[in-house]
Amino acid sequence: MSKRSNNLPKHVAIIMDGNGRWAKQRSRPRVFGHKQGVEAIKTITRHASHLGIQVLTVYAFSTENWSRPEAEVKYILKLPQLFFDETLPELMANNVQVRVIGDIPGLPEETHGMLNEAIEKTANNDGLILNTAINYGSRDEIVHAVQEIVASGVDASQVDEALIEKHLYTNFLGELSDPDLIIRTSGEERLSNFLLWQAAYSEFYFTDTLWPDFSPEDLDEALEDYAQRHRRYGKL
Repeated sequence: MSKRSNNLPKHVAIIMDGNGRWAKQRSRPRVFGHKQGVEAIKTITRHASHLGIQVLTVYAFSTENWSRPEAEVKYILKLPQLFFDETLPELMANNVQVRVIGDIPGLPEETHGMLNEAIEKTANNDGLILNTAINYGSRDEIVHAVQEIVASGVDASQVDEALIEKHLYTNFLGELSDPDLIIRTSGEERLSNFLLWQAAYSEFYFTDTLWPDFSPEDLDEALEDYAQRHRRYGKL
């Protein structure tokens, strides 16, 4: 068994960056890059499931992405339907469970409906959790959690980390809510409002590869890099 197999992250999160630049390099519209990005999600989900990773969280659409051109936003929000129409049978066959985090009620009705359908159909699967962050912003998530706590009437003296975590979107993941490894593609090196609370002790891996080109071999390389690290959590 390889060292990577002995030190495989349970939860991998990916900031899928570079779709627009990938399309521009090919003199194609940005939406072409987003479509190819969906193909990369299929490939990486399949590979992560095969490797035995327990949770794969992908950052699909942020709360800030609403400021992009209207036509691009509309196209991106149709991609979940494209993805699940094409891959749901395979996800079922591979025992993948679909989950979603973010302000889901704030999405268009058809996007919301497609996500709910995928969640319901895969609810009894107990393999890889494919967790999609859509209409998601970490600051928004934390504000939402605080609002829920205040509304419940909890005394300030009773607020602790465990209580806040209970009200985060990722609460359903339990001990797997914090990603062990966060990967960002396209050469950018920032979190961009992604899992700020949960990333407190995550390891980071940055690659210049644009998301549509991110391959199983690229994921393997990130995992090999992760396997060499010693996570101390503030200890010696």
